[in-house]
Amino acid sequence: MNERLELKALAKINLGLDVLRRKEDGYHEVKMIMQTINLHDQIHMRKIEEDEIRIRTNLYYLPNNENNLAYKAAKMLKDEFNLPGGVFINLKKVIPVAAGMAGGSSDAAAVLFGMNKMYGLKLSMQELMDRGVKLGADVPYCIMRGTALAEGIGEKLTKLPAMPKCHILIAKPPINVSTKFVYENLHANDLKPEDHPPVDAQLEALKEGDLEKLVANMGNVLERVTVPAYPVIDEIKQLMLENGALGSMMSGSGPTVFGIFTSYTQAKEAYEKIEKSGLSKQIYLTTPYNQKEEIK
Repeated sequence: MNERLELKALAKINLGLDVLRRKEDGYHEVKMIMQTINLHDQIHMRKIEEDEIRIRTNLYYLPNNENNLAYKAAKMLKDEFNLPGGVFINLKKVIPVAAGMAGGSSDAAAVLFGMNKMYGLKLSMQELMDRGVKLGADVPYCIMRGTALAEGIGEKLTKLPAMPKCHILIAKPPINVSTKFVYENLHANDLKPEDHPPVDAQLEALKEGDLEKLVANMGNVLERVTVPAYPVIDEIKQLMLENGALGSMMSGSGPTVFGIFTSYTQAKEAYEKIEKSGLSKQIYLTTPYNQKEEIK
């Protein structure tokens, strides 16, 4: 059993995002291809003698109490297994907040993983995922990582062949988008067949290991709502495409935009163009996370 741990909480993007319908209970049935990327928050955990959970973050506006998902994750396992003493969590945020990249969910996933390891609970990945879903729909995926198909309300996960190697440019404009606003204004049950992105063609592309086909079929049905409300999203997409991106799309409900590049040089040039444009201050150049890599 470890007394302290250092963990990486990795971000995700959606390579394809379709909403099939709005259910009677108000939830939306989705079909999404999720991809973990090598952009991460840093989490340091250590045991403390006091019977409490303490959280410190590098962002003053983030909650450091039970309103923080990482806190909830630690408390969930501490309560269930009646763990002695307490835990101190130092959370260094790098993943943009409220950006459609599952930053909070990934922090919670890493803390579940960390508590399991630190206290020798011996829970399997599936057992952690079963607990994670109670914290949020994206948490099980953040435990699983890699390339996956998410269905239902996002909780039904199927592992997929790894995304082919490439460079991913991320840019978050300085706006906040309410996920609730986006889903409420989508009117999912009124969508026409041609409004739905070709997620099945992307599944074929992944089986074939064909990056160009994968990117050619990228689509996010939520752009129908977010882009008209926030034109800056489309401006960033166009800038990426003009500077060599194979494709560019909004991740999740936004406002983060990503572009897929085969050339590192072109991706770096596009990074610099976006930086100069002033459209985004949070820009990152990264790569897909491969499932074969060990969870650290």
